[in-house]
Order: sequence, then C-alpha cells, then structure tokens
Amino acid sequence: MRDLNDCAQNDEAVGLSDQILTWYDVNARPLPWRVSPAERAGGVAPDPYRIWLSEVMLQQTTVAAVKDYFHRFTARWPTVQDLAAAEDGAVMGEWAGLGYYARARNLLKCARVIANEQAGVFPTTYDGLLKLPGIGPYTAAAISSIAYDLPETVLDGNVERVMARLYNIDAPLPGSKPQLKTLAAALTPDRRPGDYAQAVMDLGATICSPKSPACGICPWRAPCLARSAGTAQALPRKTPKKPKPTRRGFVYLARAANGDWLLERRPDKGLLGGMLGWPGSEWCETAAPEPPFASDWQSLGAEVRHSFTHFHLILQVMVTDLPRQHSPAAGQLRVSVDDFRPSDLPTVMRKAFDLWQGQ
Repeated sequence: MRDLNDCAQNDEAVGLSDQILTWYDVNARPLPWRVSPAERAGGVAPDPYRIWLSEVMLQQTTVAAVKDYFHRFTARWPTVQDLAAAEDGAVMGEWAGLGYYARARNLLKCARVIANEQAGVFPTTYDGLLKLPGIGPYTAAAISSIAYDLPETVLDGNVERVMARLYNIDAPLPGSKPQLKTLAAALTPDRRPGDYAQAVMDLGATICSPKSPACGICPWRAPCLARSAGTAQALPRKTPKKPKPTRRGFVYLARAANGDWLLERRPDKGLLGGMLGWPGSEWCETAAPEPPFASDWQSLGAEVRHSFTHFHLILQVMVTDLPRQHSPAAGQLRVSVDDFRPSDLPTVMRKAFDLWQGQ
C-alpha cells in the first residue's frame, strides 16, 4: 500500500487528475442533468437545481433507473420554484417506484426553503448547502463541485471503489471510508474539479466496475496498485452484513361496485411516509390481522414479497367488496376509478394491486 503522504504529492496528484480529465473529455457519459466537458469549456454553467435533483434521485439508485424520473420531474417542474409550489401528493406520486421515500419529502422541504427563504437561489458554498433539508455531506460536496466547480471531495460508491483499487486498500468498508476520502481529497484538483469528480464517477461506473473491471482500457491502469497486485476484482472489501430479518403483515384491498377503492395516506414519518397505499396491519414477525372495517375478507391466495434496506417483508393480500355507503375512517380515503392510478402507489403496494389484477 502506498503511503498517504506519498500519494498526496503535488506532481503525482496533478498527473493523475490530468490523465483522467483527458479521458473524460472523450468518454464522458451523456446524462440528462450533465453539462458536457465541451459545453463547460464553452462557458455553459450547470443548473444547480438539476444537479441537486439528480443527486437526490441517485442516492441508493442507479442512473438507468433515474433517467425517466428525472425527465418527468423536470418536464413537470422545470424550476425549484415550480417544485416548491407542487402538491405533496403529486410529487409523491411521481416519485413512486424510486424508493427511500424520505428523499421525496425532504426534496419538497428543501425546494420550499430555497423558494421561500432564499429567493429561489441555491447556496453557492458547501456549508450553505449543508444547512438545507435532506442535503448531507456527500450531496453538498457533489453540488458544490459539479454546479459551482469548487474543489470539494466527492466520495460515492464508485469513487470509493476506484480509490480502493488505485491504492490497493485492503481494509474493508465502511471502516476504510476516512482513508479513502483522504486519498480522494489528495487527487481533487483546483482546475476543473467538477469535471474531475464526474470523471472518477464515470470511471467507476463504466470501467472500474464492481465485477470484471476493464483494466486494459483504464486511463489509470499504469499507476493502479491493485491491477499490479492482481487484487482489483476483490476490492473494495466490505464488512459482511448481518442477515435481514423477515417481517410479515396483512394488506387489505376493498373495491366498490362502481370502481372506487379504499386507500390510506401513510403517516409522514416512517417507511413510505406520506405515500398512498392500501390499509394494512403492523409489519412484525408475528403480525395479527387488522382489517380496516368489518367484512367478509377473503385471502387472495397470494403473498407480496418485498425487501427494504433492513428487512424482508411478506404481506398476505386480503380482498373484499367496498360497501356503497362506507365512510372512510381517519387517514383513509375513497378514491374513484377515474382518480386511481396504480403508478402512484409505492412498489410494495403496487405489487399487491398487480396480484389482485392477475386474479
């Protein structure tokens, strides 16, 4: 392993950053939120709103999954003021399927702070961005670097992998994060830091991939210590995760003869906060039935299986007819067939609908 003081030498750092910037100028991925290297050189500045929106969407999610959502959001809400004025339900509906729904709630909170308290202008410093709802150290660094060309250290999963391989870091994640950040900081240049940050992320996404890295065409193949040692494919090492527990529950689908559905708005806090969904029971290891009203509930004979970050979930799907005169309880609402859109449901709830529809 290379000594940290050696890897921070100016000549070496400048040489490495120049190499990858030259590669990026030719190989930058065309992304809907990105200003290309040629456009940047021509004086086109990135829109901090689009950079912020993309970074929030990309948390725990892939570029491929995010592109369509980004296009829909920016078509419907092209500015941060437009997003701030949107109805919560509309935003949550457009977000459905991206997961980690607290991000959508914080997206609205942040947009409203910027629109109402900062005249629609994003802060231009790392510290200023860090004060906004839902913006943590990584997102603040990414916006500072990409939108404002500030030499902040951007450390996502792709950058961690590249640094671990470039310097052959054997210590496992997440414990090695501080060391990897020190290494990444030493390479972050004052010249074109925004392009540099995107270059390293692109390198990790396209060449220095988790499995079968294409070392033969990597711009950093010569200085890469893991390539020389034959350890690239094994890095970065990760501390083994504990097995996820399995929770169970019941979900209740009630439909009226005229097509109305009984739905509920989940509490703002907690999983799927603020989202529309089917009434249901608690999610625990030994869930008990909790139907939303007395009826002849029948099992659909199928289970929803879904995995969250910290647990697996199995839901028994129960169905019945919704009485014409039924009045929804607190937190519930009756949605007409014209207003009901399965796409507005979070994935786990849409799976229940798909099972019902398949019957």
